[in-house]
Amino acid sequence: YFCRHGERWELQLKGSGKTPYSRNGDGRAVLRSSVREFLCSEAMHYLGIPTSRAASLVVSDDDVWRDQFYNGNLKKERGAIVLRLAKSWFRIGSLEILAHSGELDLLRRLLDFVIQEHFPSIAMNDSNRYLEFFSTVVSETANLISLWMSVGFAHGVCNTDNFSLLSITIDYGPFGFMDSYDPNFVPNTSDDERRYKIGNQATVGLFNLSKLLKALKPLLDPRQKQLASQILEGYGEQYYSRFTELFKTKLGLLGENENDNYLIAFLLKVSLLC
Repeated sequence: YFCRHGERWELQLKGSGKTPYSRNGDGRAVLRSSVREFLCSEAMHYLGIPTSRAASLVVSDDDVWRDQFYNGNLKKERGAIVLRLAKSWFRIGSLEILAHSGELDLLRRLLDFVIQEHFPSIAMNDSNRYLEFFSTVVSETANLISLWMSVGFAHGVCNTDNFSLLSITIDYGPFGFMDSYDPNFVPNTSDDERRYKIGNQATVGLFNLSKLLKALKPLLDPRQKQLASQILEGYGEQYYSRFTELFKTKLGLLGENENDNYLIAFLLKVSLLC
């Protein structure tokens, strides 16, 4: 942990080599992607979007082999290491893997740790704390993806391993910003099925939250499971409400008007035709 002004940050090195979590990868990073992550994470922060931060970038003399366009043409690139910071690096996948392997005691301990460290509004002696936790993550995830959409940001790989439990933007891989509005925009050249196209991000967020609920269910009683399902059903409304609010602000629309949503949809359609 790194302490500054009473805050605690977790430090993580990207590109430093293999770890127990590297799977079949080499754990390295190339200079090209490292510079992009450094610049974008800082840009997102100053755009007011919850994100990890970049503290430093060190260039390595080691060579790293990468197939940049996934077409079978490996090229030698210069390596680099990014020191990045976040309040937490725990992801939906961090809980999902424990539930899947049946390690429920460890799942409960990890969840209690995350709540105690990062969700101060939730009382640890509250029997509904996991339900409150889930409700908060659903709401904050809807907010995060709405903010992504408001600046035309496409994450590129929105799986449960890349979705933060604190609802911040993490793991900048094949991300991109739209130059012009296109709901089919895909920054990931390996995403042939367009699974993570920008127009799918809200839906993928719902899918990931459903996986989070599945991981939490062994810790919930029947009543809590039912309530959690109702919370998840409200995700779409929360997303749409926040999305509309952000775009109304962009257009300078004040108050409430039944034609506001129509105007937003119309302007996006015009942008697509242009």
